[in-house]
Amino acid sequence: MLTTNPFDDDKLREECGVFGLWGAANAASFVALGLHALQHRGQEAAGITSFDGGQFHSHRALGQVAGNFGDDDVISKLPGGSAIGHVRYSTAGGAGIRNAQPLFAELNDGGFALAQNGNLSNAMKLRRTLSRRGSIFQSTSDTEVIIHLVATSHETTSVDRLVDALKQVEGAYSLLVLTEQGLIACRDPLGIRPLVMGKLGEATIFASETVALDVIGASYVRDVEPGEMLVVNASGLRSFRPFEAANPRPCIFEHVYFSRPDSIVDGTSVYQVRKNIGAELAIESPVEADLVVPVPDSGVPAALGFSNQSNIPFELGIIRSHYIGRTFIQPNQEVRNLGVKLKHNANRSLIDGKRVVLIDDSIVRGTTSLKIVQMMRDAGAREVHMRIASPPTTHSCFYGVDTPERAKLLAAQMSVEQMRDYINADSLAFISIEGLYRALGDARNSNDPQRCDACFTGDYPTTLTDQGQGPAGRGLSLVASR
Repeated sequence: MLTTNPFDDDKLREECGVFGLWGAANAASFVALGLHALQHRGQEAAGITSFDGGQFHSHRALGQVAGNFGDDDVISKLPGGSAIGHVRYSTAGGAGIRNAQPLFAELNDGGFALAQNGNLSNAMKLRRTLSRRGSIFQSTSDTEVIIHLVATSHETTSVDRLVDALKQVEGAYSLLVLTEQGLIACRDPLGIRPLVMGKLGEATIFASETVALDVIGASYVRDVEPGEMLVVNASGLRSFRPFEAANPRPCIFEHVYFSRPDSIVDGTSVYQVRKNIGAELAIESPVEADLVVPVPDSGVPAALGFSNQSNIPFELGIIRSHYIGRTFIQPNQEVRNLGVKLKHNANRSLIDGKRVVLIDDSIVRGTTSLKIVQMMRDAGAREVHMRIASPPTTHSCFYGVDTPERAKLLAAQMSVEQMRDYINADSLAFISIEGLYRALGDARNSNDPQRCDACFTGDYPTTLTDQGQGPAGRGLSLVASR
């Protein structure tokens, strides 16, 4: 039977990635390359919508970018000098081709294509209201709510209608909109999800991460600011801020896990931050050991930082297979139980007889950590210590990251010592929230945090209408919960 990789349910799922370009011939071919660089942000579905000055053209499909846009025949059917694209891992709305983006609709003033990274925390309430007014939804994605709000707005221009729609939503969004009048990029007032702007010749580009600019040879210009809306068309580039000002709260987990290490996020090298996290871990939770071993691949930079700070040698004690993909055939229970070794295998000659420090980015359900620790013991490790490059994940995310419900988060149910016992490690330690901020060059303001760290602290920066909660988890009795 076909099933998911055994590691997939024990990682915080990537959110989504967006890429858009205005002002270059064969824009869709550049968008396809940009999406390929963002593939780590979503592997479930990919899509591109282009505009040739007269018509819109779209192709959306389940699966990865290379499989859907590697054929010249597909790209040739997406002509035009402007295009937007999206890679998706389902959060709100679930899986399926009908939820693949960009979503497209024919509105009063022409075509409207929308690609979003993020999640609206009041989408269900808005959807119920819109449905009662006669809106007919074609998907179960929260992104479609924005399209219906635009379609029913009484404002006169497409930009004003989009602003009107976004003033009604809560949560996180970095979005790209392609219309006959131009390409629009926008980031929510808190800047929870990332979005950057670049240039390639005369073309203007927007992407979730700088690495997507690098891949097509574009130059990074700047981040799209929280609460900023940019419109680019034949008249040039226009920037304005239509939303009420707020103190930014960009997602801190972008630096821990989501972004590629070769990206620059919020003006900071992701790779360097992850090395800093490892160094902070070594200072906060030192241990006597023979080897520092990363859980590949996300644990590698933090393990390097831990090794440099502690003077314990760094070694690749776990070898990862890069050919398994996200699914594989598991014909029976016995083989399914061995599935962990399809992706990771111990480097036995290094591990045997050694005291090992394992470095990983996070613990979600704990099943992966349990298997990895056991793998080290089976390979002959004398001691197995685990260090985690993020604080305990105690709360679910409602801003575009597919975290399990809180009851399934190990750190929400157990103390650190209980978790250590569960995964059968000799010791277990997480970086503190203060240490994580230090790795970013900040000192956390507990009264008004500089970043969204709700998955570690429960301090949500917005009202969670669909969950019946206000900021920082305060209940709202008048709002129906999901």
